[in-house]
Amino acid sequence: MTVDLANLPYRPCVGVMLVNAEGKVFVGKRIDNREGDAWQMPQGGIDPGEDLDMAAKRELAEETGIDPALAPIEARCSEELYYDLPPELLGKLWGGRYRGQRQMWLLARFKGRDADIKLDAHDPAEFCEWKWVEPATLPDLIVPFKRDVYRAVLAQFADRI
Repeated sequence: MTVDLANLPYRPCVGVMLVNAEGKVFVGKRIDNREGDAWQMPQGGIDPGEDLDMAAKRELAEETGIDPALAPIEARCSEELYYDLPPELLGKLWGGRYRGQRQMWLLARFKGRDADIKLDAHDPAEFCEWKWVEPATLPDLIVPFKRDVYRAVLAQFADRI
């Protein structure tokens, strides 16, 4: 199937950089990725009419089981960040309606305990395992087509982590 990339829009999305008291960042290992070790921060689509903060709290709760009260939002990127899907995924993800995502990223501070993280809180689960990582290691952990976005998120929040 040939997809006309130039005419596809970007999917509106929110991402959450969740940072713990030690300055480490939450990442989850995606269940659905066949490339092996595909880790990412919580992120997902914004529902029609949904407020950005509400979308961030919903995605965080769905993907991590964390109560939004345990992860107050501290900051927001100054602009949306974009990525394009690689050619082999175009036409397959999101019903073929999007060329990639336009993401607004928020920084949240985790006030809970590791026991408050429950990957099976939502069915189906998005992640099969999770860990806290040093911020500088984020771009190397994820799929290559999202690395520039993660570098930009790190740059935006560097002084707050």
